[in-house]
Amino acid sequence: MTNKDKILQIIKQKGKVTSSEITGSVNVSRQYVNMVISDLIAEKQVIKLGGTRNAFYVSIDYVQTHPDILPSTFNKKYKNVSLEEHNVLMEIEEKFPLISNIPENIKSIFTFAFSEIFNNAIEHSESKIISVEVSLKNNKLSFIVEDSGIGVFRNIMKQRGLHSVVEAIQDLLKGKTTTMPKSHSGEGIFFTSKASDLFILDSFGYKLSIQTLLGDITIKQISVSKRGTRVIFEISVDSSLHLNDVFKKYTNLKDDSDFGFDKTEIRVKLFTKSGIHISRSQARRILSGLEKFKIILLDFYKVPIVGQAFVDEIYRVFQSAHPDIVIQEENMSTGVKFMVERAKNEATKI
Repeated sequence: MTNKDKILQIIKQKGKVTSSEITGSVNVSRQYVNMVISDLIAEKQVIKLGGTRNAFYVSIDYVQTHPDILPSTFNKKYKNVSLEEHNVLMEIEEKFPLISNIPENIKSIFTFAFSEIFNNAIEHSESKIISVEVSLKNNKLSFIVEDSGIGVFRNIMKQRGLHSVVEAIQDLLKGKTTTMPKSHSGEGIFFTSKASDLFILDSFGYKLSIQTLLGDITIKQISVSKRGTRVIFEISVDSSLHLNDVFKKYTNLKDDSDFGFDKTEIRVKLFTKSGIHISRSQARRILSGLEKFKIILLDFYKVPIVGQAFVDEIYRVFQSAHPDIVIQEENMSTGVKFMVERAKNEATKI
């Protein structure tokens, strides 16, 4: 029996064991024991639990019979100095072993979403400290990334010269919105929100909440103000969603496409408080920045009526200026459908 086999046998027999206890049972150095344990962890035969000074090791068999021994939450604060998201992910995988047992499709979504959000905090927030919480409870995997920086909505509003935080949130929901166009595509938050069951951005008194499964998006001004930005992401580990499905939904798959992020979905209701879209200026606000896309899906959910000037701006003025862009609609009421079809017909007479 090799020393490696002996060490694994000791861990299996004792259930929970420290490296000092292993060293005392095997006639080898502590450095050698630590090296062997690292190999066993990489081979997923052993799991390390606890902090550096209080670390102990358990076998996979022990975990299966004592599932409650694994921590359900990972918490850590990071100094925003030379931080790299992949190193943080590696630490989470090492110290939060529950994450290794989730389905591969959920693991891919988590890796993408966490990387995007944590990288945003590193590069955009200007915060000295970034806090992370990852948890797996009641079959729901979630993470929170929190900073005390300049605030995601305020940053977009300032960089894009917008008049209000609400306008910044509206632009963020369109996709391709970034304050650093040379190094970021502006796709990260957009696709992360689409890959979640629940996605929340909370910053300086404004809260954007997206409940993807319910198709519900809300923008609220709240009394308890979060300095900086708090991002909450949640997904069920039982979800059948695959990351590729999310990308495909917003990719133009036509023969002449370069398979880029060419499609966006606009929730029309979010661009006015009353839900009634009448003016030409309201339409211009919705259309701002959409010339970057090849397909625009306008979702008229809970929009009771639209005005002639509003639809004329979209289907005659904007469409004639961008004839290669395809404008699609969904969830139209009878009144909205009448006005949209009327505007399309009028546009063909010009």
